[in-house]
Amino acid sequence: MIQSVNQHPIHDIFDSQAKFYYLIPKYQREYIWSYSQWQNLYDDLRNNGEGYFIGSIICINVAKGVFNDPVLEVIDGQQRLTTLSIFMAAMYNKLQAYKSELEEREESDLLFTLRKSLRRESSENGLIIVPQIQGYNADDYKFLMFDNGILNQQKVTKPICHPYFPSRKLARCYNYFLWRMQNDMEQAENPLQMLIDLNNKIKQAVLVMIEVANHNDAYMLFESLNDRGTPLSAIDLMKNSILAHADQNKLKVDDCYEQWKRLMDMLTDDYRTQERFFRHYYNSFKRRHNAPFIAEDIRSKEPLGVLATKSNLLSIYEKLITYDLFGFLKDVTICGEIYARFINPEQEEDKAIRFALYDLMHIQGAPSYELLLYLFYNHEKLHLSNQTIANIIALLARFFVRRNITDTPNTMYLDRIFLGIIAKLEDCTWNEREIFNYIQETLRSVSASDELFREKLSGDIYEDNVGVARYVLCKLCEEAMTTETWTDLWAQNANNNSNKKVYVWTIEHIFPEGENIPQCWVDMLANGDKELAKQYREEYVHKIGNLTISGYNSALGNKSFIEKRDRKKDDKFIGYKNGLEINTELANRETWTIEDVKERTIRLVNQLVSMFAL
Repeated sequence: MIQSVNQHPIHDIFDSQAKFYYLIPKYQREYIWSYSQWQNLYDDLRNNGEGYFIGSIICINVAKGVFNDPVLEVIDGQQRLTTLSIFMAAMYNKLQAYKSELEEREESDLLFTLRKSLRRESSENGLIIVPQIQGYNADDYKFLMFDNGILNQQKVTKPICHPYFPSRKLARCYNYFLWRMQNDMEQAENPLQMLIDLNNKIKQAVLVMIEVANHNDAYMLFESLNDRGTPLSAIDLMKNSILAHADQNKLKVDDCYEQWKRLMDMLTDDYRTQERFFRHYYNSFKRRHNAPFIAEDIRSKEPLGVLATKSNLLSIYEKLITYDLFGFLKDVTICGEIYARFINPEQEEDKAIRFALYDLMHIQGAPSYELLLYLFYNHEKLHLSNQTIANIIALLARFFVRRNITDTPNTMYLDRIFLGIIAKLEDCTWNEREIFNYIQETLRSVSASDELFREKLSGDIYEDNVGVARYVLCKLCEEAMTTETWTDLWAQNANNNSNKKVYVWTIEHIFPEGENIPQCWVDMLANGDKELAKQYREEYVHKIGNLTISGYNSALGNKSFIEKRDRKKDDKFIGYKNGLEINTELANRETWTIEDVKERTIRLVNQLVSMFAL
């Protein structure tokens, strides 16, 4: 069934000397990766060492190239492969500006190799990846590579640039990587070296390629891989290490196991949450964690590691477990109890802190939990009142609205920011007002400007980050609520079709987002001009001015504006007359136009810039 399984660095997967290329078959879905996947890939490659494992792909060698060269039909992994190639194209773009410096450093072949690794003379499009045609994927990909200079512009006819190319996923992916690299370059002492180092991490990242004989074998393998259990994680191995050292520390294995089980229960069964806790636990208290391991002949103040990452997590904890298992279990359990309140704020007794923690969780502010862990653990030593802690959490929530909208500061710098605050607090004797002011000023100094914040809020906020879009819409609604009219917009119910819970209140596109625009909307928005209506959909449908909150999104869908406005169920208004302040304007309108979207976008953006000021 399996012909070969090999571990390859990316520079082999995109081998500039090889003649094979990757074909995405027509039956595969179009390119769908978006912001969160691009961000995760970039952060993983940027923050981990060379040789970082980034997944596997399954291929069939169909050997039908123009020159009878190998053709690898991609059964699983096309999203990752395509994204990596676009990342490399963006890298090529950035390195082009340093062409003369590369020549001085005798590294001019870097650009040549990078370009050649993305080209294949034997493929249909002249590139190493031949995407499928849905959603203009094939044309967009070829145009992107041509426009970037990857394809030889003297030998290749300029590909078609379809309307709205900049707003489709492939172009947005390319621009995302350009933007991330530009931000890193601006903060680097040597921008060229930063690019070279990042390029090396891309080249040395590892993929596992599995080749099978035919489609039947491919799908059998795919099903098998997804049905089997996962290998032991770092968390599993930490538990094994604890149990293995119990006897040496004169502790009962059963007691250690029960204590570990209690900690895991507090952290939930989500592996990402567990792993994040252990990274944060080390990072928050790394000064005292490292203290026993600092020897006079070692210069480093952090022999265990500057930062806990996925790749060094196990080595750090094996040392902590071996040094003092009893002390480790006692301390990590105390911190686990604190952390459990972050991931399930219902456990927090103080009402103001509980509401603030919910807010921070809803805006995806988990990276700040390492700072909060330090503050909660040391609140008596720092003389922090509950109200000041609640104010700090609210400040962090406002910071993360701006950060998650603008991606400023970059994810990779968040640890540095929060750990820098912790380091300062460990050495100071400030009162709680001075502590709050320092945290506020630090966050303000690294946050995006109001101009950038306004620009991103005015863009396709739903497409860029649907979670943040939902959060700011809910905050606009809550702003007008009173104790008597309070509505929990974050309530969830079980989905009848699955075991997952879904939000009762959801985002509603006023002008429908689907490709098949109902005729009533074509007539109202574009006087019957379908092409103009499509253009409007591309440009305005995901703007905040076209978004609202509804409790019955599926019941509204593609209905006309009037039907959406007046929709009832059991004699209750469930459309735009549902009682939420954000819908008051809509409830009193007879039509909805693009000018209305523009005007409402400006108004809501102004409100949000004021609401989330630092």
